[in-house]
Amino acid sequence: MERRVLLAIFLSFLVLYVYQALIVKPKPGGAVANAPGSSTSAATPSDAAGAAAAATSVNPNSANPAATTPQSPTPAPSAAQAAKPEVGDTAERDIRIENADVIATFTNRGARLKSWKLKKYFDRHRQPQELVEQLPNQPLPFTLKTANDAVNATITNALYSVSGEPSGSTPAPVDLRFEYRDSSGVAVVKEFHLEPTFYLMTLLASVHDGGAELPATVQWGPGIGDTGVGTIYGAQKAQGLIAAGSNVKRIAAKDIAKQASYDGDYKYVGVDDNYFMSVALQPGPLKVSYEHLTIPDPANPKAPRELTAYSLEPRQATQPIKYFIGPKDFDVLAALGPDMTRAINFGMFSVIVVPLLRSLKWVHNYVGNWGWSIVVLTVLINVVLFPLQHKSIVSMRKMQEIQPQMKAIQDRYAKFKATDPEKQKMNQELMALYKERGVNPASGCVPMLLTMPLLLAMWAMLQTSIELRGAPFVGWIHDLTAADPYYITPVMMGLTQFWQQRITPSAGADPAQQKMMMMMPAIMTVMFLWLPAGALIYYTVSGVLRIGQQYLTNSIIGPPKIRNVRPAAERRVKRAGGEKSDA
Repeated sequence: MERRVLLAIFLSFLVLYVYQALIVKPKPGGAVANAPGSSTSAATPSDAAGAAAAATSVNPNSANPAATTPQSPTPAPSAAQAAKPEVGDTAERDIRIENADVIATFTNRGARLKSWKLKKYFDRHRQPQELVEQLPNQPLPFTLKTANDAVNATITNALYSVSGEPSGSTPAPVDLRFEYRDSSGVAVVKEFHLEPTFYLMTLLASVHDGGAELPATVQWGPGIGDTGVGTIYGAQKAQGLIAAGSNVKRIAAKDIAKQASYDGDYKYVGVDDNYFMSVALQPGPLKVSYEHLTIPDPANPKAPRELTAYSLEPRQATQPIKYFIGPKDFDVLAALGPDMTRAINFGMFSVIVVPLLRSLKWVHNYVGNWGWSIVVLTVLINVVLFPLQHKSIVSMRKMQEIQPQMKAIQDRYAKFKATDPEKQKMNQELMALYKERGVNPASGCVPMLLTMPLLLAMWAMLQTSIELRGAPFVGWIHDLTAADPYYITPVMMGLTQFWQQRITPSAGADPAQQKMMMMMPAIMTVMFLWLPAGALIYYTVSGVLRIGQQYLTNSIIGPPKIRNVRPAAERRVKRAGGEKSDA
């Protein structure tokens, strides 16, 4: 056994010696930099390693968190490290631009967007909503990526010179130019154009290496994940968004897992969530790639945030790309073009949602509070629907009045099977009864069915309207898109449904079915506990109005006139005595 151990140790040392002597090459004492004008794409593997080291050994104040990770010293400088900046800056700094709607912050390290805050929309801390995510090992918006890793490391971490920087807040358009060039032949120019108002930005970028232009992919990085001021039930999470013609394709996380890249000429393409989006407008032929990310949320550890990163690879090396980075407000998007409003996911009843949304905004112009605007709009909707609902109640009352006669007919044919020809006579007698009493069995359901699309459209509007985001109502309701913290509105809604169920005419349902219907308000209350307060206000006010309408209709048509039908044996006895039957 000891001989085997000694032999194993000897062979191990022999293998290590042969490996060191024949495989591992000695490291040179220094690297010779490429001559000015030479391409860095011809760098050796050691050069690429040095460039990667340079990419991580940057200013600790860099916007890229990965830059602060300690790195082991590299044995030799690479050509990218040895290249001296000919056009650039000596210190990292931020460039702040503010217009009427946005506060934008750029960093000259990599000439990238560091922050994009919306002045008219706020987060849970009542601060301007931030749409740029700064995450470890993730690119900032407008990071450029070529096929050359050494060039990528250089242009991402270089300090660019800046021109066109405004002296202060100015309403004039801003043309910001970032430029970098070094002795190795790497040259980059990024030009950003910002309007004095609105949420638009245009990027024109070019990358050259040794005089040759390199195609570059424009990366946005992870976004957009609205932390918001409340958690809306069923809110849309960050996902890909592609519009081709009049069709809008929404790419969820499961779809990205199946297909991450798309190639085409789109009207707009990017990412969005329930209330905000970042998209390129009319970018021309390109390839868009998506990546789904899940990150922890300190505010809600049990529910991590889901973000979507995207990048654009234009088919033309140098072409301007206009971005919209802002809210999914109907009027704002309509100003960009009619097809832009399709980015708001109104669902299948969008033809109804849009007029409802315009009506809600019209009411708000007079009321000034979005919660009370919902109340007023709900009243107006129920006034319009009053004839349909009145007709439905009257029809149900007529069905209630003839229930004893219907049951008597059904009892006479109860012994026959459904396939028995005698069963057809029962249907004929029922139809004759309906005709005699002027009752249409479907007239009670049709008016209610006609109102269902309106109810669903109202729900879609309340779920997607950014105007309600963070909007207070009264007292304890500080955000109409968040759940009621004290569950007062869902309980009120449940009570109105229970009351309405009690006074609604019964269409002769059996006792078991009636008990189940009485349980529905309790079930709906539990289901709606986490519904947005705005939707609960609508349902509660609608329930109160329907209760009032029920009493009004009852007073108009009077109490039900129900004819009691005597049993068949009793009717035969009466006929034998010469009396007229009540049947």
